[in-house]
Amino acid sequence: MNLMTDNQSANEIASVSLAKPLEEIADELGRSFGEFGFAVVRDHGIPQDLIDRAEATSKAFFALPEDVKRAYKIEGGGGARGYTPFGTEKAKDAEVFDLKEFWHVGRSLPEGHDLAEYMAPNVWPDEIKEFEDTFSELYAAFEQTGLRVLEAIALHLGLDRNFFAPTVEDGNSVMRLLHYPPLPEDAPEGAIRAAAHGDINTITLLLGAEEAGLQLLTKSGEWHPVYAEEGSLVINVGDMLERLTAGVLRSTTHRVVNPSGEGARRSRYSMPFFLHFRPDYMITPLESCVSEKGAKPQEPISSHDFLMQRLREINLA
Repeated sequence: MNLMTDNQSANEIASVSLAKPLEEIADELGRSFGEFGFAVVRDHGIPQDLIDRAEATSKAFFALPEDVKRAYKIEGGGGARGYTPFGTEKAKDAEVFDLKEFWHVGRSLPEGHDLAEYMAPNVWPDEIKEFEDTFSELYAAFEQTGLRVLEAIALHLGLDRNFFAPTVEDGNSVMRLLHYPPLPEDAPEGAIRAAAHGDINTITLLLGAEEAGLQLLTKSGEWHPVYAEEGSLVINVGDMLERLTAGVLRSTTHRVVNPSGEGARRSRYSMPFFLHFRPDYMITPLESCVSEKGAKPQEPISSHDFLMQRLREINLA
């Protein structure tokens, strides 16, 4: 594992083109994921017209009346599908709730599928006719791009390039449509748009990070802004991949801070895709990573058990 390339300094988050041969960018991505847990990818293959449609459709949903949106909140579902109202999710160990509302789209499995018990059917708002088609298409596009990033990670780790494909096939991946409303006058003291947290899943792919606010916590304990070029994706390592790699790749604490001035009076929208392992995949530390300096291997655990453990910690289960 070559943790650094000649054209990427050790104090920069990598920004790479996914249109390049993966062998050329794998170690640059891996170095960034090992140091920061984050990287930026361009030329990611998700069509801009699909992104534009998805953004317009998401805004149309969040503009609906509160009672209409709340009709899609699924009690007892842990927020896995449908609508989660403003002020529900709370980061692990946080004192107050995040200043956001969101909608979750998950995998649609055929009836009788072996993994159907782990994944509830999707719900779709009747009020917006293009919602289901648009976000089904975007979900599939996110998944394809995620597989390409995982292929690069496999190359960096010295694994077969297709190592991850069966681990995430029919995985419990979730796409989140996020709306951070203009900051309310009565926001609880200390509340921010998304308090410091780590992602639970394998990798996260984020659309909509161009606007300032996303920050990661460096190894030295400082908050570092994440800058994304227009049209790019921000990718970060989740806890499941950190566990699989015994900490060689980092799941970094990050947050979305409140804007100041005019920015405080504007909504912010983004669309993260939380790519997950299959629920029955056993997260067992990779031998090649356990031997690395500073590795911190943990006991094997199934992807589903790990997910439920973490969801309880953030008030969603």
